[in-house]
Parts: sequence; C-alpha cells; structure tokens
Amino acid sequence: MTKPIQYKDAGVDIEAGEAAVQRIKSMVRSTFSGQVLTDLGKFGGFFEPDLAGYKSPVLVSSIDGVGTKLKVAFLMNRHDTIGEDLVNHCINDIFAGGAVPLFFLDYLATGKLDPAVVEQIISGMARACREAGCALIGGEMAEMPGFYRENEYDVAGCIIGIVDRHRIIDGRDITAGDVMIGLPSTGLHTNGYSLARKVLFETAGYHVGDHAGQMDTGLGEALLAVHRCYLPVVRPLLERFPVRGMSHITGGGLAGNTRRVLPEGLVPEFDWEAWTVPPLFELIRQAGNVPQEDMRRTFNLGIGFVLIVPESHASGVIEDLKTRSEHPVVVGRISKDR
Repeated sequence: MTKPIQYKDAGVDIEAGEAAVQRIKSMVRSTFSGQVLTDLGKFGGFFEPDLAGYKSPVLVSSIDGVGTKLKVAFLMNRHDTIGEDLVNHCINDIFAGGAVPLFFLDYLATGKLDPAVVEQIISGMARACREAGCALIGGEMAEMPGFYRENEYDVAGCIIGIVDRHRIIDGRDITAGDVMIGLPSTGLHTNGYSLARKVLFETAGYHVGDHAGQMDTGLGEALLAVHRCYLPVVRPLLERFPVRGMSHITGGGLAGNTRRVLPEGLVPEFDWEAWTVPPLFELIRQAGNVPQEDMRRTFNLGIGFVLIVPESHASGVIEDLKTRSEHPVVVGRISKDR
C-alpha cells in the first residue's frame, strides 16, 4: 500500500506559514490607522482614504524589489533591513512625483518558510511604514520548494500614494538654468549590487567581515546600509519653495534618472567634482578597475535624491535643508540640449 503523501512531504509547511503570520501580526497592526478597515489575513485589504483637503486627488502607484542586495543579506544572515529598504525605495519613487504614501503590500517567496526570518523581514517593513505614516495593509507569503535555493528568498512590494492633481511634480516647468541640489545617500541603496558583489567578493576576494580600503565598517555592514527615505526631509520644502522636479537616483545613476523628469530639449549637466564620493564606491571602482562611466551609470555615487529648483531659490532650499541637519550639495544645472 502506498504511503500517504501530505503537502508537507512536498516541501510546503502550512503550520510554518501560520506561525509566521502570528509572529508578524502585532508589527503589521502597528502601522494601521483608522483608515484601515480590515485585519491581517483577509482576502483583500480595505483602506478608506481621507480625501478632506484634496481638490482633485490622484492615486499614484509603484512596485519594486531590492535586487541582489538580498545576496548580501543571505551572506550576513541578517534580514531586518531588507524590508525597510523595500518600503523606502517605493516611497521615494512615488514621492518623486509629489505623492505621499497611503498603504503598502508585500510579496515574499521562498523555498522553505522560516518564521524567524519572515519576522525579521517584516519588522523592517513595519518600521519604515510607521515612520512614513504608511499602512502595511497586507501581503503574500509563498513557499515554493525546489524553486529557490536553500535559505534564500525574494521580496517585492507595491505602494499606493496620493497627490492633489495641481501639486503633481512632473518636471514640466523645468527650464535651462535651473539648479540640481543633491541629497546624500546612505550607500548603494538598492542598485548596483550585481557589479559590487562581483568586484568585491569574486574579483578582489573580500569577505563580508573585512574592513577594506578606507571603510570604517565591515563590507557586509556597509553594503546592507538602509536605503534612505527622503520624504521626511523634503516634504516640508514643497510648502515653501517651487520645486520643479525630483529624481530618485536608482538604476541608471544620476544622469539616467534625472533625464527621466526633464522636458524634451533639456539635459542635466553635472559637476562630478562637487562632492566627495564615499569610500565604498571608490573601493569598488579601484578593486574592479571599473570605468568611470560605468560607475556613474550604475551607482548613485553618494547622491540618492535630486531636487531641481529655480536658481533664485537654490540658496533658500539649501539653507532650509541645513536646518534639518542635511548636507545638500549643488550637483549641477539644467541646460539646453546641444
């Protein structure tokens, strides 16, 4: 007689999934406001937006992942920052258009569900959502045996935000002569990790615990530095200054991402000597003999977000940012395409 085969024998542990949900319930609920109408575990998340004060509300959405930064988390066996990276990346993307976040949903897939690892990942998501006033309204945990390597997973997130139509920042008012003001990044953020890992761990032979070059922390810790959320520091500016464009510096670097918000006929001209590139980027360049153009196209090089403002307001914006302990730098200007 054939031995009965259960779902668990095929590699899917429903009890582990239930245990993971129990671990994360309180963290997820900590992000809820009165606008969240359903608890965790329903088939859909219900959110009642407060539209008071909006004349023509527009919903803004984005979806993303954190790429091969996950590989560093696996090497470090540290997972509490990955969720924070994901949420902050998504917030920055919609905020570049002037939108503020309403709610967030995540997707987590793995070969074998480890409730403790899930708890770490979700703790980062919840932390980032609370700090941004964003509800972590729901998600999905998929256990897919045979699909992912042991102790590995993938994670993605979808965010929904809102902006009044007349307050959308889409770059249409940008003109030649406008100034680009850069805000510091906290490291690689969530882009360029395939190149960084190849150079540092394969070519140079470093390990995650090594202190290399001018680094004052181990490489693994530096590579896992949390992707900044620029919403808290930049949002107050929008009430006081005519910010004409904003660029979140992700894959494609400063030039590639800033071009995305410019009207036709305009180009960004950067002063690449205006700021000191952080040691981690210099280490990657030197260890891999990476061409400068590749560095500029792949990494943020220490500038994670760019504001485009009229020249007459640039000094005011900079002073305002400095009052909040920021270190803004003029990274260039907008010019007519030659």
